[in-house]
Amino acid sequence: MHPAPRTLRRAVATVTVALLATAVGCAPQPEEKASATSSGPAAKSCAKGKLATKTSGKLTIATDEPAYEPWFKDGKPANGQGFESAVAYAVAKRLGYDKSAVVWQSVPFNKAFAPGVKSFDFDINQVSISDEREKAVDFSSGYYDVRQAVIALKGGKAAKAASIADLRDLKLGAQVGTTSLEYITSLVKPARQAAVFGKNDQAKSALKNGQVDAVVTDLPTAFYITAAEVTDAKIVGQFENQGGAPEQFGLVLDKGSALTSCVTAAVDALREDGTLAGIEKQWLSDAVDAPVLK
Repeated sequence: MHPAPRTLRRAVATVTVALLATAVGCAPQPEEKASATSSGPAAKSCAKGKLATKTSGKLTIATDEPAYEPWFKDGKPANGQGFESAVAYAVAKRLGYDKSAVVWQSVPFNKAFAPGVKSFDFDINQVSISDEREKAVDFSSGYYDVRQAVIALKGGKAAKAASIADLRDLKLGAQVGTTSLEYITSLVKPARQAAVFGKNDQAKSALKNGQVDAVVTDLPTAFYITAAEVTDAKIVGQFENQGGAPEQFGLVLDKGSALTSCVTAAVDALREDGTLAGIEKQWLSDAVDAPVLK
C-alpha cells in the first residue's frame, strides 16, 4: 500500500488519541472506596428540591420488575408501601421532593450496578454494598443490615441441614449477581455447581419442581417466600455475616454522582432520627430470627 499523506496521518493520529481517551473514560477505573461519598466532584449544594437530578424538579428512582414483597407491595413501587418503597419516599422527602415529584423507572437488578451512565438518580433494589461494585457505581450509606438465608422444601434433603457442612453435597441455587450466590460459592463451596437464575421467581419454581434442593435469598425475602409463595417450604437457617462489618443494602448512584453526598446525608439522618427503624418495624417485623448455620 502507498504511504498515507502526512496530513492524513496526522488526522488519524488525532482521532486515535481521542478514541483512546474516550475508552479510558468509559472503563471502570481503580479508585478508592466510594461508599457514602461521591468519587467525583462533591455536591456543592443539597438545597431541598433543587438538586442536579436527571430531570429538573423531579427525582428519578429505579428498581427491578417485578418488585417483590416485603420490599414493595402489590408489585407497585409508587404506592409507598413495602420497606423499600417507604424508604425511597422518606429519602425523597428528606431531599425536598414530595411524592408527586418522584418518578419510578424499571431497571434490571444486574444493570443497576453495571458500569456505565445511569438513567436514574438512585436505584433501590436490595443491592448490597461491596468493594467490587463500588468500582462501577457510588453507594449511599447502608439503609438496611441484612443476612442471607437458606430455603428448602419441608421433608426435602436440605430441610434438616444444621450446618454449612450439611449443605455441601446439595444442589443449591440463587439469583445471578447477588450476594446470595456469593455466599454459596465462597462460603458453602458445594460439591455441585450452583444453579444460577435470572430472577428469584425462577429460583422459586426450580425449588418447587425439585430442580434444586435449596435456594439462598436475603432473610426478609426468605420469610415472605415461605409464608406466602412456597408455603410447603421452610427457612433452614441463616448465615453469619462474613468479615467485621455487616452486609448492608445501599442506594445505587452514578459513579462520581454529585448527588451521592446529599443522598448519603439523607439516609444517615433517617437512621439517626429513628425513621429507618420505624419503617423496618412496620414492614420487616417478622423477618427477625432464624437458626444460624455455622
